[in-house]
Amino acid sequence: MMRAMVLEKIGTPLRQQEVALPECGADDVLIKVLACGVCRTDLHILDGELSAPKLPLIPGHEIVGHVVAKGERVERFVVGQRLGVPWLGHTCGHCRYCLAGRENLCEDARFTGYTLNGGYAEYAVADQHYCFALPQSYTDTEAAPLLCAGLIGYRALKLAGDAGCLGIYGFGAAAHIIAQIARWQGRKVFAFTRPGDAAGQRFATELGATWAGDSTAAPPEEMDAAILFAPVGALVPQALRHTAKGGTVVCAGIHMSDIPGFPYSILWGERIVRSVANLTRRDGEEFFKIAPEAGIKTAVETFRLEQANEALEHLRNGCVRGAAVLVME
Repeated sequence: MMRAMVLEKIGTPLRQQEVALPECGADDVLIKVLACGVCRTDLHILDGELSAPKLPLIPGHEIVGHVVAKGERVERFVVGQRLGVPWLGHTCGHCRYCLAGRENLCEDARFTGYTLNGGYAEYAVADQHYCFALPQSYTDTEAAPLLCAGLIGYRALKLAGDAGCLGIYGFGAAAHIIAQIARWQGRKVFAFTRPGDAAGQRFATELGATWAGDSTAAPPEEMDAAILFAPVGALVPQALRHTAKGGTVVCAGIHMSDIPGFPYSILWGERIVRSVANLTRRDGEEFFKIAPEAGIKTAVETFRLEQANEALEHLRNGCVRGAAVLVME
């Protein structure tokens, strides 16, 4: 048996339970969880904004742990090895998206902490093919946010193109990582926070942002692209108004409130609005090579496993500087 925080019904808090230890399939690794990041996607699941979770569900998709057992076909990892488990937990390998190298859009994908049990527990299982070896320069808690905030943020940054001046709306877990990569790449970063969040704006400038202000404010100059990590649809036309012709506004969340109507004039000029869906394993391979080279540091606030509900409320209320992480010991 093991301890786990379990979602039994949408809209209710997680409950700590003793549940059976998960079993390995032939391609699976059994992981003793050391740390698991707390992501805004977890809030979307708990609040019913993502409509098809497995129930009962153990959430959590930023898992760091070491292998304690493995299935008969596992060759990529050995017992005792540390690894990371991300959001993407399985793809079919034969749909038109998988065959085109776009497995993030797979028709039969499964997701850790959503359609598969995740890491708000003492142990978890994962398919070896969707796990990553982690850079040794990161501790367990430092590495956890890299597995979603980092990976999805990195994919969003790639989709923003070669923008020299980048706006980032919502300065939380993903933004604090991606701002560091953007600065390392030589880009200028403008950070937009919740109105009145002076502490968040200071945090952004500490990480190299050239300018930081409220999400309702105009930046000091036109941006080449913007990434929206805040799940607020009203920010799409706001960002478009400050994006140069030919620029891109990337909506990086898995869920967003409705985008209000806006005049065609702020889209005209070959501006692009696009979303980010999940990640590919290639994204992970690229990102985990870049992160230590770029000197990425993650700011984390830790909570014990049984404090998962508290961690989620801190995240909901914008009280986390960087990322929230559950630790098992």
